[in-house]
Amino acid sequence: MDFSAQRWALGIEYDGDGFSGWQLQDGPRTVQEELERALASVAGQPVRVSVAGRTDAGVHAVCQVAHFDSPVVRPEIAWVRGSNRFLPRDVSVRWARAVPQDFHARFSATGRSYRYLILNRQERPALGAKRVTWVPRTLDHLAMQEAANLLLGTHDFTAFRAAGCQAKNPVRSLRCLEIERRGDLLIATVEANAFLHHMVRNLMGTLLFVGRGERPADWVAEVLASRDRRLAGTTAPADGLYFLRAAYPDQYGLPDCGDAFFGA
Repeated sequence: MDFSAQRWALGIEYDGDGFSGWQLQDGPRTVQEELERALASVAGQPVRVSVAGRTDAGVHAVCQVAHFDSPVVRPEIAWVRGSNRFLPRDVSVRWARAVPQDFHARFSATGRSYRYLILNRQERPALGAKRVTWVPRTLDHLAMQEAANLLLGTHDFTAFRAAGCQAKNPVRSLRCLEIERRGDLLIATVEANAFLHHMVRNLMGTLLFVGRGERPADWVAEVLASRDRRLAGTTAPADGLYFLRAAYPDQYGLPDCGDAFFGA
């Protein structure tokens, strides 16, 4: 197979605690910067990547997807093991796949999923610090789920977007928002066709008001209809947020490695 001028898709895992988000910035350390530096070391020349979903500072990724156009001939294994040789310990390339030129990590995605982890116990975490959001007050996850069900569907999510969100259209299709309790751990799985800036964290911050008994479940429907960010809950911390996966048409044959990290 001729690998020259080949487009490649990558599955990437990273711990967001030490990064100022995904996107290149002037000064702060970013995931994109580290990945492009590693790929350039493998290629012997600069490489620029595009990503499925840009994450904020402190947000982790289980199976983020990016693509790039190879400037040189390299086999699949070189992009995985070679990149990991040059990457820091908090970033890892999990897989690489040759894809057609019409593939785009962002625009070819048909959906994106996140997980949000909440440690719900009185004692602060040690092993889970910066990996979960700690909420010492007991949460009613069933009330949170009742509220979450009112947000499903295609809506204007202006009430749950960041003030600086640059998306031209605030309408998104929320396909899944499930809250599961496993002992002291609450696991929220959120899936949509796409997300607004801070949308997941604002949704979770709002649901936490319901879980703590500060608002009734049907309050979230009022917030959604208001299209007023000031009426929603505070933005939940980034610590517990994980980019889980991006979904693509079967024709691209990309691996789905999101759930394996959580033992699902």
